[in-house]
Amino acid sequence: MNTSIQLISTAASRARQRTPQRIVLIPLLVAAVGLANLTGVMARENPGSSKEYQVKAACLFNFAMFVEWPASAFVETNSPLCIGILGTSPFGNALAQVVEGECIKGRKLEIKAYSRIEDVKGCHLLFVSRSEKSQMARILSSVAGSSLLTVSEIDGFCASGGIINFFLQENKVRFEIKPGAARQAGLRISAQLLHLSRIVGEVPAKETP
Repeated sequence: MNTSIQLISTAASRARQRTPQRIVLIPLLVAAVGLANLTGVMARENPGSSKEYQVKAACLFNFAMFVEWPASAFVETNSPLCIGILGTSPFGNALAQVVEGECIKGRKLEIKAYSRIEDVKGCHLLFVSRSEKSQMARILSSVAGSSLLTVSEIDGFCASGGIINFFLQENKVRFEIKPGAARQAGLRISAQLLHLSRIVGEVPAKETP
């Protein structure tokens, strides 16, 4: 079984176990097989957000599922896993719908919105919106050394020290990963997720299966 199929199987199985009637399964599958554009059914289910950001919302969920944080990143063993949005959110209600009622490794998911990097506390995955482009260098400098998975869609984000960045290619949503930045943050990224990405910097010798 190839890596893409394994990732599809894992994501689909977990989604079915938790939310058999929800639309979450569709973006999980789309994200896993190459992040192609979504069909009209998702637009009807999530009228407040574009297809592009429905895909990206599903990807954030997948990133959280296939990244391992150190135990020290959580206050308690049952502390929630926090997905933060810094700046103007482009997701509409898509991200809230994707994570609603979901758990990853026994941790509930929560979403927080931040207007300033100084306010980011207790966050594990931080999406840096385009509205913060002029502050990108300062933001990445501020979180350096913390166990924070930084994600954005700003050109040059990974080259500047971010960990995951979205980009569009042939009208499809793709993402790139900088493994070196992840290691510096103390994060372990699944080889399955790395396989689906464009690698920035050195090719990792070995990551988690």
